[in-house]
Amino acid sequence: MAWTRKDLLSMRELDAGEITLLVDTAASLQEIASRDIKKVPALRGKTVVNLFYESSTRTRTSFEIAGKWLSADVINFSASGSSTSKGESFIDTAKNIAAMSPDVVVVRHSSAGAADLLAHEHPTQALLDLLTIREKKGHFEGLHVAIVGDIAHSRVARSDIHGMRKLGMTVTVAGPPTLIPPFVQELGAKVSYRLEDAIGDVDVIMVLRLQQERMTTGLIPSLREYSRYWGLTLDKLAKHARPDVLIMHPGPVNRGIELAPEVADGPYSVILDQVARGVAVRMGVLLLLAGRKGADAA
Repeated sequence: MAWTRKDLLSMRELDAGEITLLVDTAASLQEIASRDIKKVPALRGKTVVNLFYESSTRTRTSFEIAGKWLSADVINFSASGSSTSKGESFIDTAKNIAAMSPDVVVVRHSSAGAADLLAHEHPTQALLDLLTIREKKGHFEGLHVAIVGDIAHSRVARSDIHGMRKLGMTVTVAGPPTLIPPFVQELGAKVSYRLEDAIGDVDVIMVLRLQQERMTTGLIPSLREYSRYWGLTLDKLAKHARPDVLIMHPGPVNRGIELAPEVADGPYSVILDQVARGVAVRMGVLLLLAGRKGADAA
């Protein structure tokens, strides 16, 4: 199928065919990372603006690398060093950048739904999660995923639930009641309030970071208490999880809180695989939004 959308704001609006096209395109571009010269002319003459209003390491860096590997001219915009610091609004900044005729604008903003941006989602993270799962498990249909932790403040959780459910996967979300929003069941996810129950018979465990910067007080008793009941350790995995389970995390990891270091770095973990696939996914998104097909362009 052909990609016909001019933007990618959320996984919710995509159908299974579009999600598969995005994943397939990213998969076809992964081999660029193994080349001696990591450069293809696919987006030569195109301009990509990375408009980041929120701190980010993996997402911003991988979008920048993706654009440069595709030979695009990449402009990185940081709110702290722009007219935003002088009071210019998000809308005015966006209009001014649009007036400069960039081909693609990548935006990350701390406010959910800013100019309909992201729809309180993180679609490219969900796509790299899906690519990692398919390469490790070989398929989507019938897999069971547990998403554990701070569901209420996670854009990743929303995007993953939408994408995974559309591709035939069962999703269980788990965390303290204060961190589980009511809408997740409307998205088709199951809910568990015990870590041991949630991870009992799943193929993938996606662990989320506690986003304390977005929290109001009183949602959890303490970090120590949260870690005791919801931190994933090797002992809990050995007792309750399948031996072939995948451990994933969108990053950054709070070691010793949601994940024990030996789990983050251990044999179950595919966290660095997720990071590695991030560049390919963002290359695929840039190519499709700019009107090119991945396999042909590379």
